[in-house]
Amino acid sequence: MDGTPHGAAIAAEGLGVRGPRGWAFRAVDVDAPPGSLVAVEGPSGSGRTCLLLTLTGRMRPSAGRAEVAGLALPRRMAAVRRVSALAHVPGVAELDASLTVAEHLRERALLQRRFGAPPGTLFRPGALFRTRAEKAAREAARTEAALTAAGLEVSALPKGAGTAVRDLGRLEALRLALALALVGAPRLVAVDDTDLKLTAAERDRAWALLRSLAGAGTTVLAVCAEAPPGDAVVVRTAPTTSQAPSQAPKGAADAFAETGRP
Repeated sequence: MDGTPHGAAIAAEGLGVRGPRGWAFRAVDVDAPPGSLVAVEGPSGSGRTCLLLTLTGRMRPSAGRAEVAGLALPRRMAAVRRVSALAHVPGVAELDASLTVAEHLRERALLQRRFGAPPGTLFRPGALFRTRAEKAAREAARTEAALTAAGLEVSALPKGAGTAVRDLGRLEALRLALALALVGAPRLVAVDDTDLKLTAAERDRAWALLRSLAGAGTTVLAVCAEAPPGDAVVVRTAPTTSQAPSQAPKGAADAFAETGRP
């Protein structure tokens, strides 16, 4: 995407999150330069989603140290949230099956207009004096660039922009979720369950897409059951000795309830 800032470096040592039912994950190390594809690999229930939320400033760590884009966690959690975006995390950031593609894009544009702007553009000279038409044109250009980067051809969908999310294939839904996240030009994009319910061919296309985003400069953090072969930075999670699978948080909502979020 044009105007996308350089990706966020991720560094962590001994990182862990613990709640009333035990450790969600612990002793995780990460060393990923800007523009990396980071694959968070592990079985379901091993804290993969909690790690993703921690590294995007949505969950407070209990142990260890971490920096994202040079911002220390947990002290700079709010700042990390501003430079990161969630593309698909069930219970936290997910598509509404009843809405159409156009409705999702319109909603995202409204949220972007109300709550955020691409990093580095908020106080650009002249921004306050643009006409409504100029602002609409820039908004449309950002949306189109995000769709292009995510590889989603809206015109090729069964009903074009009027296609409901429930009628999208898993890979098309992933592309839409990524496009919505990219509208805000984040330095870090995080996506959960990247390879869930994908065929082998679809999985290859999904990883190719994520590599292309990383190659364009955005750091990508992707949760998966199995990391792809190649140059991804692989971070593995596994149940700890003090955490049986049944004790681990079962979802993002549980994780938020257990650890708290500012």
